[in-house]
Amino acid sequence: MNFSYYIAKRYLFTKSKNNAINIITIIASVGVFAGALALFIVLSGFSGLKEFSLSFSNKYDPDLKILPKTGKYFTYSEEQQEKFQQINGIKVSSKIIEERVLLNFNNKNIPSSYIKGVDENYLNVNPVDSALLAGVWLHQDERQIVIGNGISRRLSIGVAGYGDLLKIFVPKPGKGQVTNPNDAFNTTSGTVIGIYSINEELDNKYVYAPFNLAQNLLELKENEISAIEISLTPEANEDDVREAIQNVFQQNVIIKDRIQLNDKLYKMLNTENLAVYLIFTLILIIALFNVGGAIVMAILDKQQNIKTLYNLGANIHQIRRVFFLQGTLLTFFGGILGLAIACIIILLQQQFSLVMITPSLPYPVLFEAKNLMIVFLTIMSLGLLASYIGSTRIKKVIEINP
Repeated sequence: MNFSYYIAKRYLFTKSKNNAINIITIIASVGVFAGALALFIVLSGFSGLKEFSLSFSNKYDPDLKILPKTGKYFTYSEEQQEKFQQINGIKVSSKIIEERVLLNFNNKNIPSSYIKGVDENYLNVNPVDSALLAGVWLHQDERQIVIGNGISRRLSIGVAGYGDLLKIFVPKPGKGQVTNPNDAFNTTSGTVIGIYSINEELDNKYVYAPFNLAQNLLELKENEISAIEISLTPEANEDDVREAIQNVFQQNVIIKDRIQLNDKLYKMLNTENLAVYLIFTLILIIALFNVGGAIVMAILDKQQNIKTLYNLGANIHQIRRVFFLQGTLLTFFGGILGLAIACIIILLQQQFSLVMITPSLPYPVLFEAKNLMIVFLTIMSLGLLASYIGSTRIKKVIEINP
């Protein structure tokens, strides 16, 4: 058995005659244990919150979305449609028209909403009808509108009030000065047939309308659209589909996936996760100073043993390695125990919902091997550094007691 490892293991698991040394070692072990436990639980909690937050957006985002490279609209000709339908990997696609509009109902206005004109395939790409709080989804041949719950509250408008029409205004395209305000806007109206609820941002943003209604309101040409939303088949290769789409549109479009469509949200969540990790790592650094302190105290306690080992022929490197391995083993076992208990807590929360946000909503946590590796590597890296710094005291002890 390796000499340094054997001595280090004996020193770690054997009680010292000095009770203060034992207490310091226990404090160092508890610090490593608690640090690993807390860091893994916090990272798992943030992973759960990230998944929970993205579930609302990702559920109603397409697999891919085609947008114009320049301007607001692009041409989608019949020839392009025929080529597009032949691309392998595309399950279904939906044409979209989107523009900022002003909403008016009973002298109440919302100036910052968007009309989203959708065709008959839209629900096959995005099942927004499953988010309806009231009413039904719109029909393409009717002047029907589906609005968000936030818009409904701000305008005090309900469902299927056939005497009450929601008015939609959009500036007329063109150039030159407008002398008559009535000529500055295109206007349409429709009956609110449904109210959806996804999240606060979307509930206050989109008004869904039939494709032709939005096309006529914006005075677009027959083949002009804002976007194409796509649902892919399970076996589709996304890179191949992207390349095929770019060939159809001659590289004049931008293709975004779910992550790119929610890039700001992803950046915010990742930044928060990184900030929490760095804060807890700082706390771990402070806690792991105890490991270095425990090594230094062990060296002072074992001065006679060190002198004996040195006189028997052990060199400084071997003796230093004894205490370095002692600190490493302390960090390893404390970290492993902390991670084991943390994993049990996370699995219990997932299975039995021990902590609740509301009576019906458990605190979301997500068990990820990535977080397990991050915590273990962080603990071991800091523990090795602390052990190394503590073990350098050996040289001074030998110089004082030759």
